[in-house]
Amino acid sequence: MADLDISTVFIPALHKPSALLPIAKHRETLLYMVETYPVTVVVGQTGSGKSTQIPQYLDKAGWCADGKIIGITQPRRVAATTVAARVAEEVGCEVGKEIGYSIRFEDVTSADTRIKFLTDGLLIQEALVDPLLSRYSVIMIDEAHERSISSDILLGLLKKICKQRHDLRIIISSATLQAETFRDFFSKSGDSAELEGKHDASPIASIISLEGRAYAIDVLYLEAPAEDYLEKAIATVFDIHENEPTGDILVFLTGRDEIDQAVQAISERSEQLPPGSKSILPLPLYAGLSTEQQMYVFEEAPVNYRKVIFSTNIAEASVTIDGIVYVIDCGFVKLRAYDPRTGIDSLTATPVSRASAAQRAGRAGRTRPGKCFRLYTEEAYQALPDANVPEIQRSNLAPFILQLKALGIDNVLRFDFITPPSAELMIRGLELLYSLGALDDYAKLTKPLGMRMAELAVEPMMAKTLLVAPSFGCLGEILTIAAMTSLGGAVFIQHEGEKNRAESAKRKFAAEEGDHLTLLNVYQAFVTKGRRESRFCHENLINFNAMTRAVSIRGQLKRYLERFGLVVDDSPALKPGSTNNENKSEQIQRCLTAGYFAHAARMQPDGTFRNISGSTVLHAHPSSLMFNRKADWVIFHEVMETGDKTFIRDVTKIEKSWLLEYAPEFYKTSR
Repeated sequence: MADLDISTVFIPALHKPSALLPIAKHRETLLYMVETYPVTVVVGQTGSGKSTQIPQYLDKAGWCADGKIIGITQPRRVAATTVAARVAEEVGCEVGKEIGYSIRFEDVTSADTRIKFLTDGLLIQEALVDPLLSRYSVIMIDEAHERSISSDILLGLLKKICKQRHDLRIIISSATLQAETFRDFFSKSGDSAELEGKHDASPIASIISLEGRAYAIDVLYLEAPAEDYLEKAIATVFDIHENEPTGDILVFLTGRDEIDQAVQAISERSEQLPPGSKSILPLPLYAGLSTEQQMYVFEEAPVNYRKVIFSTNIAEASVTIDGIVYVIDCGFVKLRAYDPRTGIDSLTATPVSRASAAQRAGRAGRTRPGKCFRLYTEEAYQALPDANVPEIQRSNLAPFILQLKALGIDNVLRFDFITPPSAELMIRGLELLYSLGALDDYAKLTKPLGMRMAELAVEPMMAKTLLVAPSFGCLGEILTIAAMTSLGGAVFIQHEGEKNRAESAKRKFAAEEGDHLTLLNVYQAFVTKGRRESRFCHENLINFNAMTRAVSIRGQLKRYLERFGLVVDDSPALKPGSTNNENKSEQIQRCLTAGYFAHAARMQPDGTFRNISGSTVLHAHPSSLMFNRKADWVIFHEVMETGDKTFIRDVTKIEKSWLLEYAPEFYKTSR
């Protein structure tokens, strides 16, 4: 491993003049193409300036005239918030004024906003209110090559909207591999019966390619496979820190548990570094963090510190963290995988694709020559697939079918998908929505239930739970549970070597019925004591930032429900010593069953669970209250796979009879 003499070529990128970005020399061509063609596909490496500069070019060229706005969608909320902050800084305004962003449960825009960054899913939500997206003059789909399910559906919608709105311009930002796929998708007619035999003389879509990155990247592989990539990643961080010149490190891991573990290990081991040497500042980056927590990774490291960011694939694209010189790639990514036979939607660690590996390595060459340490062999790299299977072909489609139906697209099977999902996935999605009561016998959206489920910014099972909660007399409690489960298990903090302390802290809030009611207890304790007493969260190992986010999410959901005319009672649900608690708890359990009946499991004699069909063995997650506890039947919020085990999280006890009572279309008893 030859050391690079890089100190002489270091250019700080935070305030790199926009004129030096690769996109600058293509400005006139780009604006000409946007003017000329309804759809422009922009190909360029991360760091070429497309996310930050294109919106500014369009604004200056007059695309915001007559009160119109420019919308830029991102596959992840961290990208929407950080790119908005960067552009606002370049323009010289506060975020929320001329430049704003909108993500789930957080809208930072105003009447002055001209350039708006938002997630793909939120733009689909906006189409429910404004089907032709008439406020927008230009819509840019950034990082479209990631093929997130929301961006794929959004592209299908935009293709339909284009036929009605000839003034709308669409820009698709993509990696090289996918550019022609997008151009061909917009160029061909969506419906074979439509425009039969007609050929429009003027092309609809065109491709423009931007110059790539300027700095060389040295890619290094392991000689032999690593037994434990997490331990190897931590060891590699210290190797780089002790043997390589200055520069921050970005480590790609698969999920929150691994990242928290790595941050803890680095914090503890860095205390043993020789006195007087530079220290290490480890920082996490994953979707479950609040916007403020995610922003820490973009700040410059303190003097005499090297920043080490442990991230999921969230940092693979869109988000540019300045100062990164070294990348460590574990070679895996957690992908959502839905099994239509079992109805289980799980997060599974799978090898990255070669396209992803290239994106990860590219993060090292942004500001100067860099190095990428791949924690796998070169042979393993050669065996990787070129690209991952598009999300639409491995996901539970129920939420998206619901949105398409709400947009008036009744024949979802004929919808123009870039890559059509399997019929089996479609059928399972329709079946689930029918059994939730969102669709009628003719597969039409029910009113008001189906329409309201589509409008709520939560997945269908939780939407149903919220909307039936008034009939169980527990809307306030279910609202709290919805906000708490959206945190993705970030409620408690556990320090390395303090497992017993963490367990006893959790036991203070434990509800016999399971995790959902335990989360309700934590929330009630936080809003009555935790917000006023700074010691409360520290003593009970509760994540203050996560809880503050839960309060905000609950407020947003409450406003949605109030729009439907539903009144929320915010008085505490489970009052200490009240004889009514048992009855209230059962109503909450019944209400959860009415929404989550498809996520039911039965405990086996060996303490594991099996889903109803009996085909899948499930284990209570170690963070669950039902870990090592007895329960005959349960419902669960989510499934995750780690190694060779499938874990269920947020688990609550239920009665078998409730499944038949609340989901007669879904369950039948065999005689």
